[in-house]
Amino acid sequence: MTARLTGNSLPPWSMAIAAMLSIQLANALSVGVLREVGPAGTAWLRLCFGVVFLWIISRPAIRSIRRKDLPSLLILGTVTGFMTVFFLGAVERIPLGTAVAIEFLGPLAVAGIMSGNRRALIWPATALVGIILLTEPWSGSFDPIGVGLALAAGACWALYNILTQRVGDRFAGISGLSLTIPIAALATLPVGLPQVINGNLVWWVLPAAAGIALITPVIAFGLEMLALKRMNHTSFGTLLSVEPAFGVLIGLLVLGQAPSTYQAIGVVIVVIAGAAAQWDGARKFSGELTEIAAPTQGPQ
Repeated sequence: MTARLTGNSLPPWSMAIAAMLSIQLANALSVGVLREVGPAGTAWLRLCFGVVFLWIISRPAIRSIRRKDLPSLLILGTVTGFMTVFFLGAVERIPLGTAVAIEFLGPLAVAGIMSGNRRALIWPATALVGIILLTEPWSGSFDPIGVGLALAAGACWALYNILTQRVGDRFAGISGLSLTIPIAALATLPVGLPQVINGNLVWWVLPAAAGIALITPVIAFGLEMLALKRMNHTSFGTLLSVEPAFGVLIGLLVLGQAPSTYQAIGVVIVVIAGAAAQWDGARKFSGELTEIAAPTQGPQ
């Protein structure tokens, strides 16, 4: 007799890793689409299809929205949308693993600043050293615009985490996404729709964007929720610190982006800094820093 494979039979760390790999796979697959309709157009299409899939799974609880909830929901949705736009803009110009590592600096820096402890700033500074090695500013291939877009995505990710904590008690999980992703799609429409209209909208672009949207946020977020049900935030946050390495791995396997020696060392430094920040925060602040330094990955 064969045992049925369910979420409870799988180790939670495997679902967390699957979620991270899914997100990076979706980002890598987006490269082909953004070559046709641009990064903003790709982000907008992904968000639009994401709305369709999320509303099939969970209709938004619009009647539960109170007037005082609107500002946070509107800002959160806008930040979510432009986080995707900026990140895909970065991926268009710099390697995937480098973009993920730079973006990761955003929530890591906010964690250090909001901790109120100067020692916690060691880890963002350490990660910055790794990012310098990743971007190799001394080489002729350095792309300041790509780095700037990745930093903007990181700032949006940091804001996403802070805002999610504020509205998470009332709008958590898929129901929260079903409210914020439509706002994200509307917010990015002015920059996304023109790129779609003026781009090369070949026949496969829409099915590809739909498939990518199914991978993330739907599948990846579902795996993340299953993992979080059986993992504490410290463990999940430490595992999340490995995501820049997954970005490098997927970039190598899917996009053929082989890291140099300096870049490989750089991503290791970023991963160590993220994990150290997570454990240091959990030990010193009884989980308060954990909620900021080790956020969920967001519907990227």
